[in-house]
Amino acid sequence: MTHEKTPMILFGKNLDKYSAKFMSRSQVFLMDLVISVVCSVGIAVVSFLLEQDVFLDRGFDLVWGISAGLASALMFWLLKTYVIIIRHFSFKDTFLFGLAALGKAAILALVALFFGKANREMFVLLLFDMALTTVMLCSVRLLMIFVYDAYKSQVRELERRDRVLIYGTNDKAVATASRLRGSKRYEVVGLISNRTDIEHAMMADQRVYHLDSVEEFEQAVDNLSLRGIIFTREVDVANEKDHMVRYCSERGLKVLIAPAVDEVTGAPVPYLQVRNIKIEDLLGRDEIKISMDAIKANFKDKVVLVTGAAGSIGSELCRQLAGFGVCKLVLFDNAETPMHILRLELEDRFPKQVFVPIIGDVRQPSRLDYAFRTHRPQVVFHAAAYKHVPLMEENPCEAVMVNVYGSRNVADKCIEYEVDKMVMISTDKAVNPTNIMGCTKRLAEIYVQSLGKAIEAGEVAGKTKFVTTRFGNVLGSNGSVIPRFREQIERGGPVTVTDPEINRYFMTIPEACRLVMEAAMLPTENRICVFDMGQPVRIDSLARRMIELAGLVPGEDIEIVYTGLRPGEKLYEELLSSRENTDETSHDRIRIARVREYAYADAAKAVGELEALSRSVRIPETVQLMKTIVPEFVSKNSRFEEFDRK
Repeated sequence: MTHEKTPMILFGKNLDKYSAKFMSRSQVFLMDLVISVVCSVGIAVVSFLLEQDVFLDRGFDLVWGISAGLASALMFWLLKTYVIIIRHFSFKDTFLFGLAALGKAAILALVALFFGKANREMFVLLLFDMALTTVMLCSVRLLMIFVYDAYKSQVRELERRDRVLIYGTNDKAVATASRLRGSKRYEVVGLISNRTDIEHAMMADQRVYHLDSVEEFEQAVDNLSLRGIIFTREVDVANEKDHMVRYCSERGLKVLIAPAVDEVTGAPVPYLQVRNIKIEDLLGRDEIKISMDAIKANFKDKVVLVTGAAGSIGSELCRQLAGFGVCKLVLFDNAETPMHILRLELEDRFPKQVFVPIIGDVRQPSRLDYAFRTHRPQVVFHAAAYKHVPLMEENPCEAVMVNVYGSRNVADKCIEYEVDKMVMISTDKAVNPTNIMGCTKRLAEIYVQSLGKAIEAGEVAGKTKFVTTRFGNVLGSNGSVIPRFREQIERGGPVTVTDPEINRYFMTIPEACRLVMEAAMLPTENRICVFDMGQPVRIDSLARRMIELAGLVPGEDIEIVYTGLRPGEKLYEELLSSRENTDETSHDRIRIARVREYAYADAAKAVGELEALSRSVRIPETVQLMKTIVPEFVSKNSRFEEFDRK
């Protein structure tokens, strides 16, 4: 397959080639000579048309023209005006051109005197000639500078625009090509199709290319002066991660994605949000199908409270809920700056939605009581938690206070204020926990599930239904491995990986939040929902791919350093949703975990004892009690392993 270079490319390259050159001195000299002679001849022609006596003699007219040329050449040579670079012309140079015009006029006066034409009329014509010559010499230069600057501005504008191909010929791809017309950032030069039958066809005024091999891709890059490829669907990015995306990474081209509309709520975006492909896009899976209409109907016109609203999961839940037409969205978090940023974003994107930001801590029952008493939420999403494994391993009492005691506070307030449903966000690290963080989340699950079972059995008065959702790592969440790798790459490395064999299950934040919404709709009350996390990803491969996406070579441009497992860290995460340990639901991505159930009285007593120990910061006793309540909690690579031996 061949690609012809477009005339615009050739024209642009030629302009770039010549725009950097200066006019030669001989060219400037000739240009000025022509201008000066034209001015003098023009004066003579006008005088002749006005039937003035001076230029009625044809012989004198010829002498006048020749003399004007010779006089001009002499003055330009003597004053060296042709040495002045046109683009550097300044006001002070006007004096030299005025002097040259004056010298020419003086020579022409001598010629007129010789031919007996020296009179008052000739004197006036010479003044006009001198003035016109000066003005024209300067004006032509100013005009050339103006045109040159305008041209260079246009060239710079073209240089700022990236020439791109759009991947696909579907409706989104065609719409993106149309929306990018007139863009100051991107110039679309064609569409890419996997179909050979439409190769060379025209769609949205763009040519369709079929790039089936590395050779064809490289030829297109060279011939079209490509700087990047724009994808319009995440599924295409994932499918092409080992082909088109890798080609671009190896050639240093930009890999971009341009969502047409908000993927979750359908809210229109203010402009085409073309952005660079991120590792999250490559790890994403097929789009999850959820009951969008049913979910919107379920949350519409309800008051919803989200704890941990400013966190990674909480903020995405808020974005999605805001698009569902809830009556009021109450944002509860103790992080001031992230809460402020989230509020501004939501108010900008959803100006008609009512948002109530509350700075508060789930460890403070009185502050929670204020939020519940004042706003009377009907649905509560509990996402507030401490989540970083090594940090919680060093601060177990604080992990208990937030993840266990805080969850109890939220659940109890839901009962007290007759909330319809509470959805708690848990983690895969609660499965056979090997660290403090995972065990505290398991303890929170135990309390919430036992409370729901007690209400169901009539042992505790209340109407709230409790749903717990358990999933793995979310891509790009605050403090997670991907932002850390990205920062390390930007600093020039090294990228630190704990172990070359370590792997994790990943899910995108929007994907996780959609499943949370769906789980809240299913008849899963007082159960623990686990999500299908797909295939595990090796962290070492993840780091190498991120380095490649940055246009660098792992091991050469950026070094990878293995630091060893951190306290409480597993080499392999537990599989959440195998058929051996779960039951199915009506959604193929959501299953019910088979877990040991606890009596509410025992769970409440255990949480109360843990709270008392944690408030006193009695770390050994706190950890020992945790291991007693959750016997499957076996520490790994941790100082608390000694309690397992006992």
